[in-house]
Amino acid sequence: MSGVTDLEELIRSMRPQARDGEFVIVTSEAIELPAEAVIREDEGTTLVLRREDADGAGIPYDFVAAWITLTVHSSLAAVGLTAAFSTALADAGISCNVLAGFHHDHLLVPADRRDDALEVLAALTEQ
Repeated sequence: MSGVTDLEELIRSMRPQARDGEFVIVTSEAIELPAEAVIREDEGTTLVLRREDADGAGIPYDFVAAWITLTVHSSLAAVGLTAAFSTALADAGISCNVLAGFHHDHLLVPADRRDDALEVLAALTEQ
């Protein structure tokens, strides 16, 4: 399955869903916890962890996020989807960190703005 590339169809069928729980972004080479996402950079390894796992291990963090998945199967070659949702969220004053998976885009937004972000994304699908 190659995924959807048509921007109008992508936006119309995003179907954002929030995962349960809160997530944090940390950097460390020595963490032996189950990471939800791992990104290797020259400066170190970035991990997205469940907040309770980071708290239990005493790992410090600065940003607590809600995780929203756009359940449309977007093509990795699709053009404009990230710009569309990030602009809508920015216009509402909501920061967004994006992880692109093979099937879906995943948005990490401030945990206290989760419901606002879901409303913004729902409104975007109706335009």
